[in-house]
Amino acid sequence: MPIRTEAQFTEVYRAHYEDLLRFVRRRAHPMNVDDIVGETFLAAWRRRSELPEDPRPWLFRTARNAMLNANRGMRRRSALVVHIQQSSEPGARHATPDMTDQVENRLELGAAWQELAPADQEVLALHVWEELSARDAARVLGCTRAAYAMRLTRAKRRLAARLTAGTAVSPALAMTR
Repeated sequence: MPIRTEAQFTEVYRAHYEDLLRFVRRRAHPMNVDDIVGETFLAAWRRRSELPEDPRPWLFRTARNAMLNANRGMRRRSALVVHIQQSSEPGARHATPDMTDQVENRLELGAAWQELAPADQEVLALHVWEELSARDAARVLGCTRAAYAMRLTRAKRRLAARLTAGTAVSPALAMTR
């Protein structure tokens, strides 16, 4: 029986919200839970006429796909952290660093990156990962080149401040100079 009315959808929502929330909480990063549940019910609303008689498995599969997408995004952000580190260490590609130090440095940089506001992450990503000019990055963000340059400087300083003093990792410090 397809769901055609808002009242029918509301009934499905109320019947399955708590189960879906528990399903996602057991599997997803706490920061992503509400977004994943919301995306799942949005997909259900959009495809309400196609929902099966028992929508619970469909909701779980849709939530699982949303979690996989969220995990891919987290991996991309982690890859950016590694790229930032590699691109800002002088001679990093030619030297054979101690792998333990390298892992510790990446973990520290990763933790510092995660503490940054999304706006700071975006500004740094446009600069380091996308290698955009200040003019092009400003266009992406919808601001002036001067505003972008100020945001980039502040983001670099905030990243540097989050890194502990005296460590071998200094990509943010190198970027601010």
